[in-house]
Amino acid sequence: MTELTRRGMLSGTAAATVATTLAPFAETTTQAAAPPAGKQAPGFYRYKVGTYEITVCTDGSRTFPLPDNFVLNAKKEEVNKALAEAFMEPDKMTIPYNPIVVNTGSKLIVIDTGVGEANFERSKGVVGQFHNNMKLAGIDRNAVDTVIITHFHGDHIFGLLGTDNKLAFPNAEVLVPAPEWKFFMDDAEMAKNTSERMKEVFGGVRRVFDALGRKVTQYEAGKEIAPGITSVATYGHTPGHMSHIVASGSSKVYVQADVTNNPLLFARHPGWHAFFDQIPDMAEATRRKVYDMLVAEKMPVQGFHYPFPSLAHVEKTSTGYRETMVPWTPTI
Repeated sequence: MTELTRRGMLSGTAAATVATTLAPFAETTTQAAAPPAGKQAPGFYRYKVGTYEITVCTDGSRTFPLPDNFVLNAKKEEVNKALAEAFMEPDKMTIPYNPIVVNTGSKLIVIDTGVGEANFERSKGVVGQFHNNMKLAGIDRNAVDTVIITHFHGDHIFGLLGTDNKLAFPNAEVLVPAPEWKFFMDDAEMAKNTSERMKEVFGGVRRVFDALGRKVTQYEAGKEIAPGITSVATYGHTPGHMSHIVASGSSKVYVQADVTNNPLLFARHPGWHAFFDQIPDMAEATRRKVYDMLVAEKMPVQGFHYPFPSLAHVEKTSTGYRETMVPWTPTI
């Protein structure tokens, strides 16, 4: 027969009380299960340059199998080693796209436009996010005064058009580099450039700018082409490739477009030639010149193909340059 003692009764009562107390928590934990969201938050980020407000609106990023010739003058094994050193998967390449919007207080200016809304649909939202992220950031594309194009590759110009092939920025003046326009609108140059890639590039250029009725304003290097925005010749990636310095007061940022592609490869190994570069030797010389300047002046760089939000400082290393991403801040 079990003998009940005072101590045993008290112990049993305490255990029952604890079980009763914990039971709601156990039940709540079970009921809190939820399916994974399966998607990211909207991709925009803001920071200040002097009194100017810059909004980076990601256009997404594309991941694809690493081609043997992605770097023209390095073996695939070397490229994979560099990816591993950057904690990236081997045999895969990821290229981000990050256009920006500059609000000067009096003007709303877009620099480059991403791959376009049509590619958003084709890729099921992987790329072509710029216009949607701009809207989610509270920026009305109908209010954009100026669109500055750095060069004529599709990931920079296709966003000039909407899915209906009409103007995505109907009230904006479109500024394009004069030497870029001269090259890509030359029928003789188009006839000479017969590789599949270049035929695709020329075709995309003509499709976009013909849809705009070729109504663009050409600009030269070394000019203030919009309030506080100066163009800089950075030829090589394309014949008329331009970068830009955005300055307000004593603050400035270097908007480099494609001086490098993904910095994990092409800033850290500035002598490597990406197969995107039309004039590789010139692109390399430009890259070294620009990055030496950034190091010397300690100027931050906004890299179109840098990881979002794509704002960084660079430092010199024994083999090239290394990017240090600017920490995210909750205030502007």
